[in-house]
Amino acid sequence: MRVTILGCGNSTGVPAIGCTCEVCLSDNPKNKRSRVSVLVEEKGLNLLIDSSPDLREQALKNNIKQIDAVLYTHSHADHTMGIDDLRAFNYLSQKTLLAYGDAATMNTLTDRFPYIFRQKTDKIFYGASLSAHILADEPVYRFTIEGLSVTSFEQIHAKVKTLGYRIGNFAYSTDTNQLPETAFEALAGVEIWAVDCLRYSEAFSHSHLKQTLEWIERVKPKLAILTHMDHDLEYDRLSSELPAGVVAGYDGMVIEC
Repeated sequence: MRVTILGCGNSTGVPAIGCTCEVCLSDNPKNKRSRVSVLVEEKGLNLLIDSSPDLREQALKNNIKQIDAVLYTHSHADHTMGIDDLRAFNYLSQKTLLAYGDAATMNTLTDRFPYIFRQKTDKIFYGASLSAHILADEPVYRFTIEGLSVTSFEQIHAKVKTLGYRIGNFAYSTDTNQLPETAFEALAGVEIWAVDCLRYSEAFSHSHLKQTLEWIERVKPKLAILTHMDHDLEYDRLSSELPAGVVAGYDGMVIEC
């Protein structure tokens, strides 16, 4: 399995518009963070987790030419608003892409973007861009995508629910400030975990460094990757503070599982 961190930034991205802080003005490319998204390549399938507003740029930078399915964590704009850019992969493959999420997410997306999910009369590609698949409303749910086993698990993101995903020995937990016991059960034995870490101080709807490190100590993956980071976290400084087995993510980071 090959995992590419396409984006590891918060909802504003880093640099943030108009900000003159040290991190936003940094020349270090690892301090340039587009909105969060991950590509998982396994058994000939390319699975995208969330279609961020920066998807077009992420696809070009990482030479992505194939997407087979999209796993949605939730419906917030910084995780979904690149949905139009998925049409490029329809044209390349001449097929409808599979889209997965909980009922709230998929209902929001089909209401917000009805043209994405209905048949078209385009001369290049005639099918719907995405085919919606609603995951069972269960704390932990196992399903397959063209023979590949995937597990979704519920997370708490302030007042809304998000989904984390586990694919083999890789798991992804963005946009969460509280993990229920069922999530920890789903994460048991995972080797590589990309996990939410917005900043040093506590946040309303995201995890912060102290809490994330406590989660990592409990799950004990071989490698933990911090993601969804804002401009409070300077890459080199943060990296120097992290314990063994924990790294700060960066756009374009590739991990072989």
